[in-house]
Amino acid sequence: MITIRRDDPAATRHIITIGAHQLVADMSVASGGADAGPDPHDLYDAALGACKALTMVWYANRKGLPLGDVGVAVTRDNTEERAGVYRLTATITLGGDLTDAQRAELLAVAGKCPVHKLMTAVETRIETRLA
Repeated sequence: MITIRRDDPAATRHIITIGAHQLVADMSVASGGADAGPDPHDLYDAALGACKALTMVWYANRKGLPLGDVGVAVTRDNTEERAGVYRLTATITLGGDLTDAQRAELLAVAGKCPVHKLMTAVETRIETRLA
């Protein structure tokens, strides 16, 4: 279970608890927050980047590919979000003594990470209720 609790009744900062881990979420100053942490859109976008990175590392380890450093930069274009289009671009940097074919293989694997699939190919149904 993931829990989110307001940190201070007078602030917008919230503490996210996921198992033994804690993160902070907040709104930007422009949105009325204190910018004490990433906003929910940032966390959503970061989930995609983290999933791509971890999926490539898992795959490279499984296949014995000489993957070194992995970097994923996620940029957002939300100019059409209200019209139903939310665009994310994931730019991947791979280190290690990889051939062009291995780089292409890892790029293809990144496109199949579980969060990418959730964001693009799965219908998510959300129920919101009071405790």
